[in-house]
Amino acid sequence: MSEPGVPPSYTPPPPPPIGPTGSAVSPNRSLMIVLSYIWILFIVPFIAEKDDREVQWHARHGLVLTIAEIIFWVAYGILQSVLNRIIGGAGCIMALLGPLIGLGFLVIRILCIMKGVNGQRFIIPGVSQYADRF
Repeated sequence: MSEPGVPPSYTPPPPPPIGPTGSAVSPNRSLMIVLSYIWILFIVPFIAEKDDREVQWHARHGLVLTIAEIIFWVAYGILQSVLNRIIGGAGCIMALLGPLIGLGFLVIRILCIMKGVNGQRFIIPGVSQYADRF
């Protein structure tokens, strides 16, 4: 209790926390990091969280990962078609490998989400370096 006639003291609220990169931490950072790695939804963090550098990096990383995956699947489809014309059974074997490769991409995205939500970055050799370039 306070003494009669003495107004209670006022303490201002603390400033917003500062992230490791020097930018203000978004209150919905985890959600934005998850959206960064769900294929085309990486656009949402680009638009919604322009001030949070960590979220922007994960959005760029999600973009690069999506582009790499699209390039891979186009090349895979062309190779499967060519091998199917040359060796009839090779295309069938590649068709069986497709779901396993897709599962591999899904595991990579889940690892990126888990590391990102925990404040870390999952670096993919040959892919992640492009997220820093733009």
